[in-house]
Parts: sequence; structure tokens; C-alpha cells
Amino acid sequence: MHTCCAPCSVYCIDALRSEGLEPTLFWYNPNIHPFTEYKARRDCLKDYAKMVDVELILKEEYGLDEFCKNVIDNLDNRCVNYCYPKRLSETVRYAVENGYDAFTTTLLVSPYQKHEELVKVCEKLAKDTGVEFLYRDFRPGFHEGQAKAKELGLYRQKYCGCIFSEEDRYLRRKKDKITVEAVSKNNKNKE
Repeated sequence: MHTCCAPCSVYCIDALRSEGLEPTLFWYNPNIHPFTEYKARRDCLKDYAKMVDVELILKEEYGLDEFCKNVIDNLDNRCVNYCYPKRLSETVRYAVENGYDAFTTTLLVSPYQKHEELVKVCEKLAKDTGVEFLYRDFRPGFHEGQAKAKELGLYRQKYCGCIFSEEDRYLRRKKDKITVEAVSKNNKNKE
């Protein structure tokens, strides 16, 4: 199971285990920036994997330069055109080389991901390689998993991973603040 972080893996691991499936976690996330964020997520996942006794495979590659070169011309579609295929094709490559018969991803738990496009990327990889895509819509368990992660004291990030998603979060927060201030000012003017 491609794993982006510990909090997103919580519900996914629990759900698969409830089906009698034992996942192997695969960390490959050259999209996460800056390095301090990459390291915080990776190290938290290492600790969580030990905590819940699940196998974790780490494919280390901090790839800021390559990531930026590949997304800069189309930032709005970076997830679908580069980020998902890059991370998941490496996951499937590892699965093929090491005899795994199926793959999935914790990205399927997030309501913030482009779910349908993510599924299409996974289905294409499955078709191209013969490795089954184990599709589960984990999104209904997102809040449950996040609550458990908070209870366990796991590091919970505030953005998807790349520097552009961090910027998007900042700009959204700034826009929301401006909107709230405008509504507040408008309400005062009505009084």
C-alpha cells in the first residue's frame, strides 16, 4: 500500500485488517517538501508502523528539483499529470519486482485528493502491469482515522505535501480571512 503519511494510513490499515488483509506499507513520496516536512512525515510513519506492527518499506528519494521541473508548466494539474503517476508507478514497480499481487494507496482516504482521477491512474497501472488494483473508497473513514491519529499524538500535516499545495493552503486561508472580514464589516455597516 503506497503510504503518504501515518495519519492517512491509520484508517486504511484498520479497514484492510478488518477484511483479513495484511498490508505492507510502501513509502515513496518525492513530492513532499521542504525536507523538514518530508522527514517529519517519514519518521512519524516509521514510528507508527512499529506501533501497529506493520511492515514498512522505505524508498528514499527527496526529489524537489525533479518534482519542480515536471510540474512547473502545469501547476493546476500537477497531481494527476505527475504526482500520482510518479508515486504509484514506483509502488507498482516495487510490487512487480517483489512478487506482490495487488496494490492500493492511502491517498484514497483523503477527501482533498482528486479521487476519480487517482482511481484512473491506478486502473491504468494495473492494466499495464497485471498487478491488481485493490480499490477501496476509504474516504468515509477519513475523520475516524484522523481522530485516532490525533489521539495517538501522530504528526498531522496541514497540506498535501508539495510546496505548491502548501502555497494553495496559505492562499485559501488568506482568502477565507478576507471574506470573513468583509462579511463582518458588511454586518457592522447594516447595524
